[in-house]
Amino acid sequence: MTAAAAPGPRQGRTGPSFADASPAEVRAALIPEEATEFDQQWRDVMARATERLDLAEVFATLDSWRRVARLTAADGAEAHRAMYRRAAERLTGNPIPADEPLPQTKARLGL
Repeated sequence: MTAAAAPGPRQGRTGPSFADASPAEVRAALIPEEATEFDQQWRDVMARATERLDLAEVFATLDSWRRVARLTAADGAEAHRAMYRRAAERLTGNPIPADEPLPQTKARLGL
């Protein structure tokens, strides 16, 4: 079975479950800003796994991004971005403009 023919994430009570989602399924659920971040992290951990002959970091990274994909799919892209803005507002005590680029908002959060 090819990745294109593979079934998508299973549906749960709050939307798709990404518990067993492939990297391609995870990436497809992400907002563009985070898909770029995922791509870079994925390349980095795969390169380290190749050197170390250890997949632990690959699995940990995929699990982390599966959670992000689940949240994004459940809430939608704009609500996902708004979640980061609300967190940054609470952390900094300052309002975050709705048009602030996500990387800047995430930097406020130390991400």
